[in-house]
Amino acid sequence: MSQFDVKQEAAPLRVEATTTTDGFTLFQDAPKTPAVVAMRVDGQLLDLFREVEAGQVAEAVTIESEDGMNILRHSAAHVTAQAVQKLFPGTKLGIGPFIKDGFYYDFDVDNPFTPEDLKAIEKEMKNIVKQGQRFARRSVSDEAAREELANEPYKLELVSLKGGAGSADNENVEVGEGELTIYDNVDAKSGETCWSDLCRGPHLPSTRLLGNGWSLLRSSGAYWRGSEKNPMLQRIYGTAWATKDELVAYKTRLEEAAKRDHRKLGVELDLFSFPDEIGSGLAVFHPKGGIIRHEIETFMREQLLAHDYELVNTPHITKSTLFETSQHLNWYKDGMFPAMHLDEVTDDEGNVTKPGQDYYLKPMNCPFHNLIFRSRARSYRELPLRLAEFGTVYRYEKSGTLSGLTRVRGLTQDDAHIYVTEDQVKDEIKRQLEFVFETLRAYGLNDFYLELSTQDPEKSVGTDAQWRVAEDTLREVGEESGLELVDDPAGAAFYGPKISVQARDAIGRTWQLSTVQLDFNQPQLFELEYAAADGTRKQPLMIHRALLGSIERFFAILLEHYAGAFPVWLSPEQVVGIPVADEYAEYLGGVIQQLKGKGVRAKLDDSDDRMPKKIRTHTKSKVPFQLIAGEEDRSNNAVSFRFRDGSQRNGVPVAEAIELITGAIEERKNVNAAEDL
Repeated sequence: MSQFDVKQEAAPLRVEATTTTDGFTLFQDAPKTPAVVAMRVDGQLLDLFREVEAGQVAEAVTIESEDGMNILRHSAAHVTAQAVQKLFPGTKLGIGPFIKDGFYYDFDVDNPFTPEDLKAIEKEMKNIVKQGQRFARRSVSDEAAREELANEPYKLELVSLKGGAGSADNENVEVGEGELTIYDNVDAKSGETCWSDLCRGPHLPSTRLLGNGWSLLRSSGAYWRGSEKNPMLQRIYGTAWATKDELVAYKTRLEEAAKRDHRKLGVELDLFSFPDEIGSGLAVFHPKGGIIRHEIETFMREQLLAHDYELVNTPHITKSTLFETSQHLNWYKDGMFPAMHLDEVTDDEGNVTKPGQDYYLKPMNCPFHNLIFRSRARSYRELPLRLAEFGTVYRYEKSGTLSGLTRVRGLTQDDAHIYVTEDQVKDEIKRQLEFVFETLRAYGLNDFYLELSTQDPEKSVGTDAQWRVAEDTLREVGEESGLELVDDPAGAAFYGPKISVQARDAIGRTWQLSTVQLDFNQPQLFELEYAAADGTRKQPLMIHRALLGSIERFFAILLEHYAGAFPVWLSPEQVVGIPVADEYAEYLGGVIQQLKGKGVRAKLDDSDDRMPKKIRTHTKSKVPFQLIAGEEDRSNNAVSFRFRDGSQRNGVPVAEAIELITGAIEERKNVNAAEDL
């Protein structure tokens, strides 16, 4: 576990109430470190001041637990909003949820926040924290909420959405399906209400528990509820941790992450860009980026063929009927680009003589692969049938969610669909996971754990019995892998549960990469069948497998994992020759030609720049091998190596140098220093 992950606690303290009481009383004898900040009763998170009836069991929620950290961060968001409205009267409130590692709050304010504004807001927040204001909850009717929030238009909109607010945009921190509640920040001494906000809670007992482990990070524009059709608000991001040390560690991680930001490195290393003329979330890869992408895909294709996959290819668009059959138009339409109405024919008077049809850019490859399976009769002897494709798909992501290559609108999936008999399921899933681990390790990712996403009863097809069998099978395989298996309740897609491989990068961040999903729905919808050994017709089961996720996102993950200093086999420029003086260019050029003849991406820098400048330029470009030659090298038919870290290895015979370089490529080594070769 990295130092940035939420700390794991021992089994939480559980106390049964003998009389009706509150959480403060129940846990008054609990250890003070870590502090108990809330409780869970009958599965529901509650504030400590809430009532617990006799016979009910309350489970302590400590500040360092996952729930405790979320409560801490949501409370910090409230304190941020309180400070903003005090310093900027008239500011209208949006929403303020906790997010991974922190929180944000959206505001409708006259002018964008400046860095100086954030400093002033932090100063006011410190005063609020020091005052130790209590978070007090009260229930209100819809009518009372509308009256109290008459000057808060965004809150009023959420009240009108009560019961239907979308969790994807975090509106559920304000309202849900139950009663409406408002939290007052109350002065501990006078009992005076200092500030109020519509919120479901729970919160910390006191602002003082925020301590000094929090900080505001930045501000940016954000569309209300994530839609560009809505007003642009100003969003303040912050982070909050249980201790100052954890805050410092997190900021150190942010500094390192900023150095590795793939968007920054993409520009510096001339790898890719997002031209405005093409559109948001649509990337173009430059020559150097194209080489890296080519190597990623080429290795994957080699692995696919070696593991008995069959490569297929499908179009980018299709008639709507295909996605009606697959039910993507029922379950995924909001994530698809709008339909293109084509092929309509009209006469001279504008009357339709031939109806048109709706076509969609594909968001998924699976329906196409089902048609390939169905294109002819299939036998049990062909199963498992493994169909794989580097298929480009298009998803209408909200503009506010786009983020470099990690969240795009056009992406290429290394998509595979495996058709199996019922008795092949477990062995095939196990085989797929082993394939995943083997391949990811070849790319240099070695630290994994697994996540099991299970049924969302409100967004699923098929019977509960089918889901239980599928989930039990995935759980069994996951546990047998020996890796940590974490539950993701209700996180599955509508058609079946999945295991996802979570990989940690060089600085401890976790990325979801490969997914293996079991699907009993699509084969039924497409009426897929095969001839069984007993002569009957049976329906196959279908396994969805995306190993890299998408090429674009995987490219970004590798770029950040290696901070741009790729292993030699992935480096767009593997060798650059730098002659000490012009008279050695011909000799060194001969060495470069020998390397190129062996498939090495090598070039001679015979520009007019001085040698020190050439070295700086190619070091900045993160070229793994700089070969330098002067008089002594030429006389001895040798070259000198300079590595990314500035270390050197001099006087290496040319034949040995070529062998070392080609060996590093074949072995997929990451060479940054002389000792790495």
